[in-house]
Amino acid sequence: MLLLIAKDPEILLKDIARTVGITERAVQRIISDLEASSYIERERLGRCNRYKVHPEMPLRHPIEAHRRIASLISLVVGP
Repeated sequence: MLLLIAKDPEILLKDIARTVGITERAVQRIISDLEASSYIERERLGRCNRYKVHPEMPLRHPIEAHRRIASLISLVVGP
């Protein structure tokens, strides 16, 4: 999801759900968790949202915690 949001900050939850293959409700829960953990920030634009990924945050898994989200985004999405 972070990669999808990094690629398109105005992506709709239904598009994330369709791409990832989970329900919109599951996407909402994950987005809320990422927001509560400061991995992303949500800005309301009328009826839509714009998301901002915080690339300085570490990856979540303890084995990869020494890496930043920025390295994963640049590897998959590009600089």
